[in-house]
Amino acid sequence: MEPGLARVDYLQVGVTAQKTMRLLPASGKKATQKVVVGDQDGVVTCFGIKKGEAVPVFKTLPGQKIARLELGGALNTPQEKIFVAIGTEVRGFTKKGKQFLSFETNLTENIKAMYVHISGADLFLCASYVYNHYCDCKDQHYFLSGDKINDVLCLPVDKVKCITPVLACQDRLLRVLQGSDLLYEIEVPGAPTVLALSDGNGGDSGEEIVYGTADGKLGLTQITGSKPVHKWEIGNEKKRGGILCLDSFDILGDGVKELLVGRDDGMVEIYAFESADEPVLRHDYALSESVASIQGGCVGKDGYEEILAATYSGWLTGLTTEPVHREGGSGEELKLSQEMQNKISSLRSELENLQMKVLQEREKYQQSSQSSTAVSSVPAFSVNEKFTLNKDDASYSLILEVQTAIDNVLVQSDVPIDLLDVDKNSAVVSFSSCDSEPNSNFLLATYRCQANTTRLELKVRSIEGQYGTLQAYVTPRIQPKTCQVHQYQIKPLSLHQRTHSIDHDRPMNTLTLKGQFSFAEIHSWVVFCLPEVPEKTPAGESITFYFQNTFLGTQLESTYRKGEGYFKSDNISTISILKDVLSKEATKRKINLNISYDVSEESVRHTLKLIHPKLEYQQLLAKKVHLIDALRELQVHEGNVDFLLPKYRTILEEADQLLEEYKRQPAHLERLYGMITDLFIDKFKFKGTNVKSKVPLLLEILDGCDQDGLISFFDAA
Repeated sequence: MEPGLARVDYLQVGVTAQKTMRLLPASGKKATQKVVVGDQDGVVTCFGIKKGEAVPVFKTLPGQKIARLELGGALNTPQEKIFVAIGTEVRGFTKKGKQFLSFETNLTENIKAMYVHISGADLFLCASYVYNHYCDCKDQHYFLSGDKINDVLCLPVDKVKCITPVLACQDRLLRVLQGSDLLYEIEVPGAPTVLALSDGNGGDSGEEIVYGTADGKLGLTQITGSKPVHKWEIGNEKKRGGILCLDSFDILGDGVKELLVGRDDGMVEIYAFESADEPVLRHDYALSESVASIQGGCVGKDGYEEILAATYSGWLTGLTTEPVHREGGSGEELKLSQEMQNKISSLRSELENLQMKVLQEREKYQQSSQSSTAVSSVPAFSVNEKFTLNKDDASYSLILEVQTAIDNVLVQSDVPIDLLDVDKNSAVVSFSSCDSEPNSNFLLATYRCQANTTRLELKVRSIEGQYGTLQAYVTPRIQPKTCQVHQYQIKPLSLHQRTHSIDHDRPMNTLTLKGQFSFAEIHSWVVFCLPEVPEKTPAGESITFYFQNTFLGTQLESTYRKGEGYFKSDNISTISILKDVLSKEATKRKINLNISYDVSEESVRHTLKLIHPKLEYQQLLAKKVHLIDALRELQVHEGNVDFLLPKYRTILEEADQLLEEYKRQPAHLERLYGMITDLFIDKFKFKGTNVKSKVPLLLEILDGCDQDGLISFFDAA
């Protein structure tokens, strides 16, 4: 790393949520700043650093979880008033810890996102779907969002001259408001999780905002009065974690503020604006757990700037420009090493005291556990979890993060799923054989983690049409042994992802439902079938959602209202799955459905043409992998491989990459075979013909892998 940042761990508080740590403004130029942080035990902690030690300024009493922490203050004064969101209440503290505000809002749900405007009088609060704007604690504006709100901010009034709030919503939209009305929506490449003003002030115009998404992408958009202007967008080429926090700060000392990014896989990144077009990743630093908050400032020592990060388990870690080891034999080096020695000896004595305490408590516990009146208490621990569909490889990522070290995780599924390889995963996995018949167990796998692993990432790929539950049993390294179970729904159309628009020129199959059902009932069925649909019934009389299949690229359009629903897809298997599941759900509720469908012959050919290139590629990959061992044996016997054909020499040269790719997606070819077989069966199912007896013949044709032959077989059958 060029700036030579050294890591310093200052203090650990309780588990922290996203955006709950800030630095109070410094009293003078280059002076050290106080740190204020709120944790999920409900404690607000404010501290400064003196001689490398954390010195508390104030600490509040425990209570409900703190969801957000922001700073505010009157216009043109230091922003040093502390505002925290706890449940449905906002509390305000001075920098000395005196509470000056306790504002109980009229929200029915807990506050999820908060923004305090520079004026200090305007407060923007969001629950799951609801946005409220308060001025001097009086309700001003209200907006109901179409999907969950992840973050909120407001453009600076001193530059933009009007209050312009921006909501980051789960359905891949930024919603720009004016009062209680929607001004316009901005499509972004992933679900936006965090918003920040560009350069900390919205840029020269005050209209520029930076967003980070759940799938690790970054972008900058200018919010003008009439329409958005996209400035730049950076993809996630390195397949890193989702973005949780952003800040602008000049850490490189070049006079231009860099963009600081904190991700949920523990990466801290510094992006520099070398040219006007888009920022370039200059440096990165890996912490072992997700970075919930990030800010640049001066914390540890006067004159030395640093990046301060708050991690999920509550560690406040600085990446400082202060040199840890100085060159040469100056007296300063001796003084520094003396300071270090004192710190090390104090840590050693603290450690010895703790070990003594642990031994005493353990003996006490052993004695009390043998008495007949003893009651064993289950230690509580918090788990941060994320189960998301990756568009790039049509797989689900399950990320589990625990505040203490994980001992093992048992994964169980009642539907067939494939476990895929994850590069970052150092845990040892072992599979148990399971009986799929009596108790519908299709997967039992145990991940045994190495010491001090607090974060585990798994990847699974489901099969559309097969739906059920995936369960993760998480056991941390604490005594007495405790386990938490987390459940994740695998939906019937699990590989579909929400999209903003589809290609209407494709040949479509249509499924029409009519019956005595309410808007809320049909919406609940769609939520059951498809991922990324908001659980709350949409406002209005009807709704349209668009989806894309991440594995095949086929699409689905669903439009429904009270008493009727229309589903259109270019993949007949998608329509078949919907027909089966929706009629089952209606039967459960004793609702009589009138189902009709319109099948397009052309759509089957179109879907086969979409699948075929993938099939060809996977078959070629499998053939190459099967040849590697034989070619390597030849190489050993003959000494050189010059006599081989160029294509075989290429296979040997690329052997490691080919094996790696094949290992990453073990059952890819079988999945494609399965999809083509389902397509064949579904095509004739709608005609009332059972063609299961012709499946072996179809598999023979698939091995030959000829697109025209495949299409003519579908037509002739």
